[in-house]
Amino acid sequence: MPNYYLHTTNAKQALEAIAKGQSCVRISVDLNISEQDFSLSDQSLVLDEDNRLSIDELKKIVKKTQRIYLCSDGDMVPLEDRSRGYYKLAPTAGSPLLEISGVKMHISKGTDPFVSASEMAKQAVRKGDKVLDCCSGLGYAAIAAHRLGASEVLTIELSPEVMGLRAQNPWSNDLGKEGIVQRQGSSYELIRTMDAASFDSVIHDPPRFSLAGELYSEEFYRQIFRVLRRDGRLFHYTGNPHVIKKGSSFVDGVIRRLKAAGFKNIVKVEHLMGVSAQKK
Repeated sequence: MPNYYLHTTNAKQALEAIAKGQSCVRISVDLNISEQDFSLSDQSLVLDEDNRLSIDELKKIVKKTQRIYLCSDGDMVPLEDRSRGYYKLAPTAGSPLLEISGVKMHISKGTDPFVSASEMAKQAVRKGDKVLDCCSGLGYAAIAAHRLGASEVLTIELSPEVMGLRAQNPWSNDLGKEGIVQRQGSSYELIRTMDAASFDSVIHDPPRFSLAGELYSEEFYRQIFRVLRRDGRLFHYTGNPHVIKKGSSFVDGVIRRLKAAGFKNIVKVEHLMGVSAQKK
């Protein structure tokens, strides 16, 4: 059954085309991966035989500017999960971003969530690497690592709600490719079960400190150090560009704990709101 993703931008395009009396409209229904033509008939956007959106339905989508609707099998539902907290995918000009209880989980200002995650992967990953991706979210960094030529990527996500949303996100489809292993669970706990010196690079993109302080602890950094091979590389997202620039006590604390765990060559990467480090 085909899935169609509608949000403010493409719903507006359809409404404008209907208002002009056009017989078809060219829009993206896979969240900006591609575009195709759809017919306009009886004042409706016709996606296929089972999925037609009236002017009223399109106007409803336009009003909800930070929401993505999944149209499939004659239904139209927002891409969100309210079972524990409020998890949703929000539209951008490129790939969608993950929002949890109103907090954006990606760098999106002036860039695209997939692009910024790819830049994070480039800080650590080299061709042929075996990669550990902690706190993977929608899996963008894991996919980027795979595209950079990683031999294997182990990607860990704690939240079943996030894993459910990413299963519906077309930008996350490549997580199903050979060479990427997805695990659901706590990075803090699972890393202890991993062999020493088993990864060439680690991407660590945890939730903010107030939500997961243990993932910023010296104890966890020691575990990352343990599972990295010699000359292994880490990129650690820490958040807030102003904090990084000023060298706040928080980022300084992260750097101190990384040093205490054994890391060398620790460098602030301001545009990605994080730090890179190496196991010598």
